[in-house]
Amino acid sequence: MTAGWLHHIDLTVSELARSLAFYGSVLPLMGFRRIADCDEGPLWAGQSMEVGLQAARPGSRDARHDRYAPGLHHVAFGAPSAAEIDRVHGELVKLGVEILDPPALYDHYAPGYYAVFFADPDGLKLEYAYTSAWPA
Repeated sequence: MTAGWLHHIDLTVSELARSLAFYGSVLPLMGFRRIADCDEGPLWAGQSMEVGLQAARPGSRDARHDRYAPGLHHVAFGAPSAAEIDRVHGELVKLGVEILDPPALYDHYAPGYYAVFFADPDGLKLEYAYTSAWPA
């Protein structure tokens, strides 16, 4: 039996060029590298998963992401340390990224859970999180 893991996630974005610039700046901060694109859009590879972008269909591009509607709530990327979260937070601020919640301990999730929460250009909530023990 193999352990569970996430292979990839594709995100639908309202403006591909705008999101390409955003994710092209943000994902490398968290250890992802740009790889060959597929027909649907650009791809980045991390240690054990990929992130892809796809353009929204015409007519659906005006809607801002609602994480409380059925569908995706948020995407959390794993960090190797709390110090790395602080470093990435500083870079996100320099890039003008919307910070939803600054780096902090979120012990109500798990002991030692440390994270920063931020938004992509379409309002999708993103998280960079460190947990000293997995699973918590």
